[in-house]
Amino acid sequence: MSHHQHTSRNLAITVILNGIITIGQFAGGIISGSLALISDALHNLSDVISVILAYLAHRIGMKPQTLQSTFGYKRAEILAAFINAITLIAISVYLLIEAGKRFMNPKEVDYIWMLGLGFLGFVANGLSVLILHHNKEENLNIRAAYLHLIGDALTSVAVMIGAVFIWLFEVYWIDPVVTVLISIYIFVHTFKILKESVGILMQFAPPEIQQQEVVAILKEIPEIGGVHHVHLWQLSDHQIYFEAHLVLTENFLVADTQLITENAKRLLNSRFGISHTTFQYEFVSCQEGKC
Repeated sequence: MSHHQHTSRNLAITVILNGIITIGQFAGGIISGSLALISDALHNLSDVISVILAYLAHRIGMKPQTLQSTFGYKRAEILAAFINAITLIAISVYLLIEAGKRFMNPKEVDYIWMLGLGFLGFVANGLSVLILHHNKEENLNIRAAYLHLIGDALTSVAVMIGAVFIWLFEVYWIDPVVTVLISIYIFVHTFKILKESVGILMQFAPPEIQQQEVVAILKEIPEIGGVHHVHLWQLSDHQIYFEAHLVLTENFLVADTQLITENAKRLLNSRFGISHTTFQYEFVSCQEGKC
């Protein structure tokens, strides 16, 4: 089985696990009257959608480039991460509103359903996290799905803690409190994914690379006297592109610039992980003080 097939299989398994627990938690939340359990079910539902999108985007991202799509389909996974982030933020805001209503009008909650389904959710999400653990660093898309699953496991723990408090102390306001904590957790962690995906889609420079440092490295090459018309962006979270005009110190032959190009590519790849470069060479001749 190839690496891509292995990743696709793992994503499919997590969809099945989360689908089962989502149905169970929705039913249990309605029966028990627990908003925290329903909020956890909504979070799980968003993860089912998230992982389905991650699976589809992963499959699309493997398609080769064509005459029409000259950059290929790698951005499909970034787009999926962006959609997932927007969906999760919307859900977190909705849950905060519902928690506010529950604070104003507390309802009795069946802690047995909360505790049992919270535990079931923790087991299912824990298994999903273990399944995707080795794939989490592949790209932003898989990492977003992985973080969502970790969030689900933690929210299931919060639901169980809330059930224990209701059981021992009959403090029903703990249910919306757990919901608020889940919502805040979802929002904070999702916003990071949203910010990163927007940065890539908008073709911003990677935050960890300073353009001035890249220019300085290129100027260390003796044959390069100046660098301008610089563009630095990401095609995906692991593919960094760079293009620039390089001003030569001498009027080199075109054949001689090949060595300069190879040297520059090697430097940028080793220092900054830049995988694709495009250079245009220039030479300005000065005679009698006039250029």
